[in-house]
Amino acid sequence: MPDTAPPSGPTVITLGCRLNTYESEVMRRHALAAGLGDAVIINTCAVTSEAVRGARQAIRRAAKDNPGAPILVTGCAAQIDPASFAQMPEVTRVIGNHEKMQAGTWAPVTLLGGEEKVRVNDIMSVRETAAHLIDGMDGRARAYVQVQNGCDHRCTFCIIPYGRGNSRSVPAGEVVAQVRRLMETGHYEVVLTGVDLTSWGADLPGTPQLGNLVQRILKLVPQLHQLRISSIDAIEMDEALIEAMGEGRVAPYLHLSLQHGDDLILKRMKRRHLRGAAIDLAERLRTVRPDIALGADIIAGFPTETEAHFENSLRLVEECGLSFLHAFPYSPRPGTPAAKMPQVAKPIVKERAARLRAAGETALARHFMRHVGEVRGALLERGLAARLPDFTPVRLDALAGEGGTILPVRITGHDGKQLLGTHIP
Repeated sequence: MPDTAPPSGPTVITLGCRLNTYESEVMRRHALAAGLGDAVIINTCAVTSEAVRGARQAIRRAAKDNPGAPILVTGCAAQIDPASFAQMPEVTRVIGNHEKMQAGTWAPVTLLGGEEKVRVNDIMSVRETAAHLIDGMDGRARAYVQVQNGCDHRCTFCIIPYGRGNSRSVPAGEVVAQVRRLMETGHYEVVLTGVDLTSWGADLPGTPQLGNLVQRILKLVPQLHQLRISSIDAIEMDEALIEAMGEGRVAPYLHLSLQHGDDLILKRMKRRHLRGAAIDLAERLRTVRPDIALGADIIAGFPTETEAHFENSLRLVEECGLSFLHAFPYSPRPGTPAAKMPQVAKPIVKERAARLRAAGETALARHFMRHVGEVRGALLERGLAARLPDFTPVRLDALAGEGGTILPVRITGHDGKQLLGTHIP
């Protein structure tokens, strides 16, 4: 479901990933400072054809709900195919992924002046990613620091590099300064985000790796309570990062970009790991951090996938000990090599995706049951919502404090979607 910003200032409708959520907050603040309080900004996603359709629906709905307001469309779908969005009569301007992060873009005289409807440049020409300090997205519970953008890899199913450009890293010094500032504003947790997070540093002098950045943050910001790492490419996980996962101040959770459990399909996806490497990494992470929880993305029904190939993905859920599974059916994206491969029949894709989701629900229930009866420290987000360090959601049975505080909670059960808990005063 779209995530809509609070009513103060511009309305921002965010579709897609957590990085989009971060960037939406940057845009909201730029637009507010520029006096665009009545604007509607729609930050689109292009990861699937369904995501693009959802973006068009959101635009039409926003125009109907906000008559007369400027409708400003940006994000990956707008970057990849700006002309199609410019043709929509509801759209006032189409803004590129690079342009949307620049404060000058949002000056009304620049943005709304003239007849030029498309403000999108070649994303592949962008060579740097600037640091943007955003706090307060989740109240005082956590804040997000974008350390990387873009992707140098070309998986055969993925259109995102054409919306985000090549990989660019924020220098370590700027990242550390942001984390330190966020501690000064009272946040408990900082989340490192990026499109291809583990490629951080490849374009910086000396080509440092993500593990180096994580260890530097832990050393130079001792007041940081908890550092969380978002989705990563398992094959790029360096030794220093694996070592850092054993540190108590690093959250015991990782989301792995696995995509499939069969070696032949992984090769046809142009992934750089095989199933054995994924299983070995999961085992090693548990050796370093026994309390770690793992999530993963897995695609069902990729072109040429047989039942035997799919069964390997099903088994991977157990073999990697996954707790959180993002299972979704393959859908062809025009412009990607996989769209030209022999396609699996849609009913079979749908049926396999349902079986994969069922396996994920079973794994999640098992993960929940491991926590039932425990007394754990939970980070209160807002209202009754809290999370354990391994990112497991907890719903409290009564209000217990302000967001950003750690509460002792007794886990009493679960409802299939979240743990249920009681605050112990």
